[in-house]
Amino acid sequence: MTIKEKEDALVSEFGMFDEWMDKYSYIIELGKEMPLIDEKHKDPQHLISGCQSRVWLNAEIKDGKIQFTADSDAVITKGIISLLLKVVSNEEPKDIAGANFGFLEKIGLKDHLSPTRANGLVSMVKQIKLYAKAFQLKNMN
Repeated sequence: MTIKEKEDALVSEFGMFDEWMDKYSYIIELGKEMPLIDEKHKDPQHLISGCQSRVWLNAEIKDGKIQFTADSDAVITKGIISLLLKVVSNEEPKDIAGANFGFLEKIGLKDHLSPTRANGLVSMVKQIKLYAKAFQLKNMN
């Protein structure tokens, strides 16, 4: 599945819920299913700055594709990072770097987050793209 196909699938899944409380519950459930970051990566180097809650993100490249793991100390934030990783994990760096994460607008997530959580979301996307760009550069050399 391409990033676009994964995004479309999530938009469809979120379309099944009428109420935002149900969507939040779904986001929290996604967080519970996410592959968790190894405890050794729960350090300042892997901490995403700009988030209200603590969020750790690690990326490793295997067979030309980036595999992400993450964790957070807040359930909703853990769900949000899980939602992002559901779209980009196991994709090539160039595809992740070029992703626009348009599904976030389509499901209305930004409109239903506090300003500090919305800033955290932007920081998460930025960090994911930074990892992708770093792996792109590394592969060029």
